[in-house]
Parts: sequence; structure tokens; C-alpha cells
Amino acid sequence: MHVLVAARAVNRLGAFTLPFLAVTLVRELDATVAQAGYLLAAFGLATLPSRLLGGHLADRIGGRATIVAGLVGTAAAQLLVAAAPGLWVAGVAVVLLGLAFEVYEPPSQALVADVTTEDQRPAAYSLMAGAMAAAGMAAGLLALALAGVGLRWLFVVDAATCLACAVLVGMTIPAGPPVVAARPRASAAWRDRRLLVMLGAGTGFALVYLQITIALPLTLVARELPVAGTGLLLTVSATTIVLAQPLLRPRLLGRLDDFAAMTGGYVLLSVGLFATGYARSLPAFAAAAVLWSLGDLVLLGRAYSVVAALVPAGRRGGYLAAYGTSWGFAAVVAPAVGTGLLTYGGPALLWSSLALLCLLLAAAQPVVRRVVSGGTPPATAGRPAPRPAPPPGRRRRAAPSTRGSG
Repeated sequence: MHVLVAARAVNRLGAFTLPFLAVTLVRELDATVAQAGYLLAAFGLATLPSRLLGGHLADRIGGRATIVAGLVGTAAAQLLVAAAPGLWVAGVAVVLLGLAFEVYEPPSQALVADVTTEDQRPAAYSLMAGAMAAAGMAAGLLALALAGVGLRWLFVVDAATCLACAVLVGMTIPAGPPVVAARPRASAAWRDRRLLVMLGAGTGFALVYLQITIALPLTLVARELPVAGTGLLLTVSATTIVLAQPLLRPRLLGRLDDFAAMTGGYVLLSVGLFATGYARSLPAFAAAAVLWSLGDLVLLGRAYSVVAALVPAGRRGGYLAAYGTSWGFAAVVAPAVGTGLLTYGGPALLWSSLALLCLLLAAAQPVVRRVVSGGTPPATAGRPAPRPAPPPGRRRRAAPSTRGSG
């Protein structure tokens, strides 16, 4: 588990190039702003099959091999962006980067589930989020230093961190048990009603979460505050997630079951979002950020824990990949929702609407609990249904022998 956390932190430390991708395309490769926007949209669309591919490979060739392949592919695409002589090559590199970018996620999440017990998983997933938050703060400083040297060097250093992470994973994480030949169809996850309910709730959460990066800077501008305050608020959020990890211990929030914890997390998140809508100073925004960050801390770990428990080891990659597409679906509509509500009714309408959505998700948790607790995973193709047990006192008749039959 500690190796996975360290590897994730190393990889996150280098993942500082995305905010600079559009700027690099415009300044270094003479793209128009519209062209850069199209390429970023292509990158976002490519991450959807990327995550599904990661889940598919994790259930076929194992988690370690999939993680290494995804990291090496990401590094290769980053180097192609850095070395691109023109916009066409850069465009191909951006799409390839999107196709490789999310391959890492499903196997890493599945490995966390494999090496922890069900009671340990919420804290384990939250620890991963805390490590990413801490590394993200350091990544911002690293990006600030490298941006002055040259934008292309950002992608070179990012590629180096991906390769370092691949080496760390390849040398320290066991290969795992041999892959079983008979596996469920890839569509099994999409036919599981329990997962689809979790996917719907997860998409709602992702829609809210993405507004932090989309609408928060615009909200500061609307309140006539410096947009640079966004960096301060994100630092406050990351610090809160890191320092609040002890709250997840078994004696505290760890005593709650997943759905009770998620109910509380959504309520806490709604309070923070509502406060954001009416904040008018940076200290007030910072106080609101502490609240919604605590909600995020609870929700991120619990949701993945529930999804990981839906199926046994060896099939988790596909389920976690399918659940992870909630971020892709939300990314399609989040910009329009955020900017539309902000334009129509200002910060108060936007953040109050998001707070209301969180309260609805909190109220829906008992229904989600019933669906998830009462369902069973779809049977795999070709697997015969188990025979019912014979009534008590009745001996089961021996099956006719097939030995020697043609």
C-alpha cells in the first residue's frame, strides 16, 4: 500500500503539464485559441476509452503490467509533445496522451482494494487522495520554476517522473497471481444495476467537484477579488485533505458504514458550497474551502470502497474503470453548467444550486444502499447456473457417467 501511495505521489508530482498544455500549443506551436480548445476537447474525449482500456487490461494482464504500460505510454506522448515540430504532430501527441493518461487509474485503484480489507479501504483511498494533494502543492512550485526555463521542458520533466514511477512500480509491486483465462465479458459491469446507480451518483459528485477548477476563479472575479486567490484556496483545500487524514481512523469516522459516511460527506460539502456562493472575501472563501474539502475527503474514499466491494479480486479493474467514466461524463457538461448558472444568476445561484444537488445526493443514499446491498453481479457468459440444493433428507441421484462416451 505504501508503495502505491509513493508511486502515486511521484506521478502526481509530475502531472503539472495539463494547465500549460493550451499555452504551449498557442505560444510554441502557433495554434489559435480555438484550435487549442479543440485539441483539449479531443484530449478529454480520449481519456474515456483510456480509463476503460486500463480496466480491461488490469483484468487481463494484471495490475502491475497495466500500470507500467500506461505510465510508459504517457511518458512517450509527453516527449512527443515536447519535440513536436508543428501543430499536426502536436495534435496527434495530445490525442495519444489522452489515450494513455487514464490507463494507470483503474489498476492502481484495484490494487488498493486487493491489499486492504473492506474496513481499511475508505482510509486507504483517502490516503491516496491526501498523497496526491500534497504532491500537487509541490507540483505547483515545480511548474512555477520550470515555466520560466521553457514550456516544452515541462513535458520533458513530466515524462521523466512517469518513467520514474513506472520503474518504482515495476521493481516493488508483485506481479500478482496468474491471470485466469476465463474472464467475464467487458459488458458485465455495464449490466450491473448496482454499479449503474453508483455511476449516477458519482457523476453528480464529479459535476460538483469540477466546478472548483471551472467556476471558482470566475467567482473570485465576480466578487472583484484577485484571480490569483484561486491558488491560495486550492492550497487551503490540499492542506485540509492532508491534515484531516486522522479523522478517518476507525475510532472516528471509520466507525460509520460507507453510506452513512457519504450522507454526512454530502451534507458537509453542501454547507461549504453554499458558503462559497455568499463569500465576499478571501478569508471567507478559505473557510468555505475547508468545509467542502472535508466533504471531498470523506466522499472520494467511500465511493471507491463501495465499488471495489461489488466484485471479487480479478474483476475490479473493469468495474472501477466503468465507475471512473463518471468524471468523463461530468466533464462534458460541467463547463456549460458552471458558466451558464454563473452568467444567469451570479455566484449565489451557481453555488446554491450545487449545494442543493449535494443535499439531493445525501437524501438518495438510503436508496443507493438498498440497491447496492440487494443486487448481485451479472453472471459471466457461459458459466452454468448452480444447481439448487436437494431437500433435506433426500439423496441426490448420481449423475450418469460420461467416461468412454464419444
